[in-house]
Amino acid sequence: MKKEDKQDFLAIDELLQLILEEIDIGIHVVNQEGKTMVYNRKMMEIEMMNEEDVLHKNLLDVFTFQKNQSSTLLEALQNGKVRKNIKQSYFNNKAKEVTTINDTYPIMKENKIIGAIEMVRDVTELKQSVQDGILQNRNTRYTFEQLIGNSQSFKSIIADAKRSAKTPSSVLIVGETGTGKELFAQSIHNASQRATKPFISQNCAALPETLIESILFGTKKGAFTGAIDKPGLFEEANGGTLLLDEINSLNPNLQAKLLRVIQERKVRRIGDTVEKEIDVRIIATINEDPIEAIANNHLRKDLYYRLSVVSLFLPPLRERADDILLLANFFIQKYNRLFGRQVSKLDENVTEFFLSHNWPGNIRELEHMIEGAMNLIEDETIINTTHLPSRFFKDIQNVKTASSNQENEQANTKQSTESTNDQTNLKNTLLSKEKQHILNVLNEHDGNITQAAKKLGISRQNLQYRIRKFNLLND
Repeated sequence: MKKEDKQDFLAIDELLQLILEEIDIGIHVVNQEGKTMVYNRKMMEIEMMNEEDVLHKNLLDVFTFQKNQSSTLLEALQNGKVRKNIKQSYFNNKAKEVTTINDTYPIMKENKIIGAIEMVRDVTELKQSVQDGILQNRNTRYTFEQLIGNSQSFKSIIADAKRSAKTPSSVLIVGETGTGKELFAQSIHNASQRATKPFISQNCAALPETLIESILFGTKKGAFTGAIDKPGLFEEANGGTLLLDEINSLNPNLQAKLLRVIQERKVRRIGDTVEKEIDVRIIATINEDPIEAIANNHLRKDLYYRLSVVSLFLPPLRERADDILLLANFFIQKYNRLFGRQVSKLDENVTEFFLSHNWPGNIRELEHMIEGAMNLIEDETIINTTHLPSRFFKDIQNVKTASSNQENEQANTKQSTESTNDQTNLKNTLLSKEKQHILNVLNEHDGNITQAAKKLGISRQNLQYRIRKFNLLND
C-alpha cells in the first residue's frame, strides 16, 4: 500500500470512528461468532452499560431475553433475516429492562454471513407531555409476544387484537381491573403502522371534572383566567394512538363532545375559533359490561357504537385457570432478576391456593402477591404459605380442609362403590341360584306348578310370579 493510500485509509477510519461516536443512533455490530465488535457511545447510553461490559463478548453472555424471544441481531446472524422497525425488550447485565426499536441487517461477504449490524432507537423513556401533573409518563413496552397465556379464550382474543392492529379503527377493550387492558392497547399500537408515533394513555377516572375538557382538547390563551396556549391530548397524540382508560367515568356531556371530535377528526381548543385536523386512533377501555354501562347512564349509546368498531372482551383470571401457574412462574422469574433471588417454584399448598383463589384483582393481584412473597424470601428457593400475606392464611386453610374433605369423600365413594359392587355380585349370585333351583324342581315334576310349589314350600301364586320373573316358560 502506498504511503498516500495508507494515510487516506487511516483518515477514513478516523472519520468513521468519529461518526460512530457522534451519531444519535445506537450501533451494535457482532462477528460471525456472535461477539461484539462495534458498540458506539449512543448504544452505551441506551443500554446503560460501558464498552468493556460488551465489547469482544458473546451477546448471550451479556444480555438476557424473555422466554419465547430472541435477539434480532442473532436472528440476522444465524438466518440472514433483515428486520426493520422491530420493537424489542430485553435486560442488560444489571437486570435493567431496555426497550428499543431496531433495524437489523446481516453483513455478507461472498454470499456468506460474516456478521450482523443493528441500528437502534431508544424508546425505553418515551417523552410525553405532562399536563397539570395529571398525565403520567408512559412507554409502550408491551407487544403481543409478551402477552402470556395458553388458554384457548386468551389466544382467540390475541388473534382478534392482532387483526385490529392492521386498521385505524377504534377499539373498545372490556375487562375487569387488572386483566391487562393497557397491555393489549400497547400491543395493538406497537403492531400497527403508528408504532413510531406517540402513544398517550390517560385514565379518565383520574381527571378532575373541572379540568377534563381542557386536558383533552387544549386551551387558548385568555379563554379563562390563567389560561395559556396548550395542546390537549388529541393534539399530543396526533399521528399516533390515544388510550382513554375507564371511558365510562366521563360525564355524558363530555362524552358527546368526545364523540364529535372522533367523528369529525377535528379538535378545537377551549376559547379558540379555529379547528385543527387530527389523525388519532382511539382505544378506549371500560371495566364494566358496556350494555349495563349504557343502561346505568355511564356510557352514551352513540359513543359506544363509535368506539366499539372492534370489541375485545378480556376474561378475568378466574376464567383462565390454565394460565395461573404460567403467569406465576413468569412473575417469579421477573422478581428473581430484580431482587437477585433463586426461587424455582411454588410449594404444593400455595399451588392449590392459587388454583382455587377467586383473584378479584386478576393478574395485577397475582403479580403483587408474588412480589410480596419474594420480598420475604431470603435463601429459600420455594414460595410457601408463610411468604404470603397473613390475610390469606384462612383461605389457604379452607383450601386444605376442602381438599382433605374431597379426598375423604372420594375414599368413601370408592368404598361405597366397592361395597355396592360386592352386594350386587352377591345378589346376582343368589338370584342365579334361585332360578336354577326352581327350574330343577319344575323339571322333576314335569312342569306341574302345584306339586313344584308344594316341594318348594311356597304358594302356587308365588311360584307363578317367580316363573314370570325368571322367564322360565321359555327356558
